[in-house]
Amino acid sequence: MGHDAIVVGAGIVGAAIARALARAGMDVVIVDRGQPASGTSASCEGNLLVSDKPPGHELVLAQYASRLWRVTAGELSDQLGPSFPAIEYERKGGLVVATTEAGASALSRFAAAQRDAGVDAREVGDPYAYEPELTSEVSAAVYYPDDAQVQPTVAAEALLASARAYGARVMTGFPVTGPVLDRDGGLAGVRSGSRTLHARRVVVAAGPWSAALNAKLGVSMPVLPRRGELLVTAPLRQRVFHKVYGADYVGAVESDDGGLQTSSVVESTRGGTMLLGSSRQRVGFDERLRVDVLQQIAAKAVHLFPFLRDVAVLRSYGGFRPYMPDHLPVISADHRLPGLWQAVGHEGAGVGLSLATAELVRDLMLGVPPALDAAPFSTERPSLLPHLDDVPERVIV
Repeated sequence: MGHDAIVVGAGIVGAAIARALARAGMDVVIVDRGQPASGTSASCEGNLLVSDKPPGHELVLAQYASRLWRVTAGELSDQLGPSFPAIEYERKGGLVVATTEAGASALSRFAAAQRDAGVDAREVGDPYAYEPELTSEVSAAVYYPDDAQVQPTVAAEALLASARAYGARVMTGFPVTGPVLDRDGGLAGVRSGSRTLHARRVVVAAGPWSAALNAKLGVSMPVLPRRGELLVTAPLRQRVFHKVYGADYVGAVESDDGGLQTSSVVESTRGGTMLLGSSRQRVGFDERLRVDVLQQIAAKAVHLFPFLRDVAVLRSYGGFRPYMPDHLPVISADHRLPGLWQAVGHEGAGVGLSLATAELVRDLMLGVPPALDAAPFSTERPSLLPHLDDVPERVIV
């Protein structure tokens, strides 16, 4: 008879969906070609942000997710116990700073628009009360108390462990190679070589690899990889107390430019290291180290916090974020292929939006009115339809 749902992709989005469906009593199996949380979830900062999103549908999703994380962090800790590593949920708050008068005006307008949308965005007169070692060139700053952080790999593993506790099955080393279709042409499962899994619903949650996966299932999805790089410093005493970034970060997040963009993002970790970012660049799946990108990241971080000039860098790492042309994730049943569901295109916000994505998928599957309007995240939304190609010919297998 098969499962109620197969989730393809064991990163944090897929893990959250598997947990939500299993908690609702569904028979769920989550599959991944590699190991859990080994893709985008292992190569990011673990941001849970509202500060970087302008008023609109993604901000509404982020506000909902922010509330969910406050509850879920405690649930995971209680359920998994002290022997499971902490997900390091920390509501540290974010401080966004401008260093020019033009930047200050733009930041003030942005914050005002967010406040109108219900965001707690506080313009601060003395940024040095928040961050004593900031550059002296700060012309404006806005504090966001709801910005938070998790250790993304551990958080994904915790969600998977919780899903297992509710009965979900996790299968690694299962690269999906094609669909299992019913006699009416609907999706009835997936195959990996000669192995098959049957289910009433298949959820694609494969991050930047979702375009290739969808193609194997017979549909297109315009997800593009957007590479980001980070630097990690040697451990030091805590000298930065919030997530701090330059106001240009918001523009980089929302930009359609495929070329290199860097902005200053600085924060401390519980282990004593500091994370320095960030960059965005569409280079396909090219994983080569780009020294020029790291140099720009370092220079902008030093501009924000001059003391970093004398701090050693321990390592760097990079990863791919799933970029959508209209800057909104797709979270819905796919109208082109019965049985197929999409949870893709979160770009750099997947960790933060994972729980809200999972709740939306669960409610839509169960026919329960969701906590927010799901239409903006549909495959049928007007901003996405022009980017969807014709469905390739499908063959019953």
